[in-house]
Amino acid sequence: MTQSADTAPETSALPQFPMRRTCPFSEPAEYAELRENEPVSRAQLKVNGKPTWLVTKHEHVRQVLGDARVSSNLKLPGYPHQFHIPEEMLAQVRLMLLSMDPPDHTAQRRMLIPEFTARRVREMRPRIQEIVDEHIDAMLASGGPVDLVTALALPVPSLVICELLGVPYEDHAQFEEWSAAMMNHELSPEEYGAAVQALDMYLDKLVTLKENEPGDDLISRFLEKNRTEQVADHVDVVTMARLMLVGGHETTANMIALGVLALLEHPDQLAELQADPSLLPHAIEELLRVFSISDSGTARVAVEDIEVGGVTIRAGEGILALNNAADHDESVFPDPGTLDIHRKEARSHLAFGYGIHQCIGANLARVELEVVYGTLLRRIPGLRLAAERDRLRFKDDAMVYGVYELPVTW
Repeated sequence: MTQSADTAPETSALPQFPMRRTCPFSEPAEYAELRENEPVSRAQLKVNGKPTWLVTKHEHVRQVLGDARVSSNLKLPGYPHQFHIPEEMLAQVRLMLLSMDPPDHTAQRRMLIPEFTARRVREMRPRIQEIVDEHIDAMLASGGPVDLVTALALPVPSLVICELLGVPYEDHAQFEEWSAAMMNHELSPEEYGAAVQALDMYLDKLVTLKENEPGDDLISRFLEKNRTEQVADHVDVVTMARLMLVGGHETTANMIALGVLALLEHPDQLAELQADPSLLPHAIEELLRVFSISDSGTARVAVEDIEVGGVTIRAGEGILALNNAADHDESVFPDPGTLDIHRKEARSHLAFGYGIHQCIGANLARVELEVVYGTLLRRIPGLRLAAERDRLRFKDDAMVYGVYELPVTW
């Protein structure tokens, strides 16, 4: 016998989503309770009071993200929006890669894949190393304490993605402000819309320039291929550039800062990495698992009835396939709340998502993290926190989890 929405509790009795992490290294406490007692359950979105399904077990999250009967289209009724988006604004939204379904998604992703292959990213590594060294040079020259977020974690991926896309880095302060606003759950519809509009106006001018004067960058190469493939119009390219620009620095910047914090809080494992840098790639997978910073970025809506874990989710109902919950599933990751850089199953994490929408920039993110962590541990072996962890401000109000400042010294 299966449960369905028909037997779900009244909306007013549902738990509220999102749920807060009480410890940066752990999932919200409610996730563990749901996973054990009701792994496919109903909740109410705080932003608009609408109901959605929460999926918390690793196998079920993979199932949902790999099911063609589930859509990423944020315009469909029932989609679990986590921002204040008025209907009139939603009607004007142009879908980006993350919110497209096949065949449109397939066509655009195929055009972008060559930019993010393991081989292409390896070719970028020397330049990434230069960027990291330049920023660590500046840190050492200024002396501690410094805020690692502004000194290293944010500028490195911002500069990397700017060079990849062909975006002038001198404009980084402005687009980082717009990007941060777009990630904030608590903004009003007007504030959110203004941030999106401002960034799109900026990128519209940039794409127009590259249409007339192409350079050696991702946007120009996409435009060149598109002349033959014709899978996107001008607005599509602007929207794609916004996704790449925002996603390309927000996620990696937050992972850099959180990963450093985790290692400083686990000095025995930090010492192991300093003694044997070959452990770093595997340690990065464990750090990605522990934090799963884009926890609710895997929002979906059922377009047909599906059964998940004995529960029937009806067509038109929203789903949040929570990768942070999946990555703390005890049946896959024993003692999941413990950071263990030797964890054999760490690579099974879903921090980059799963299925056709798995993060296209995963290879680039891994290389950036490896270069940043490895260089930092080698060049500043005495790195330590310059503030009590309890005083740090974490991004509980944002789509992508992170820390606002990370004071360090040496």
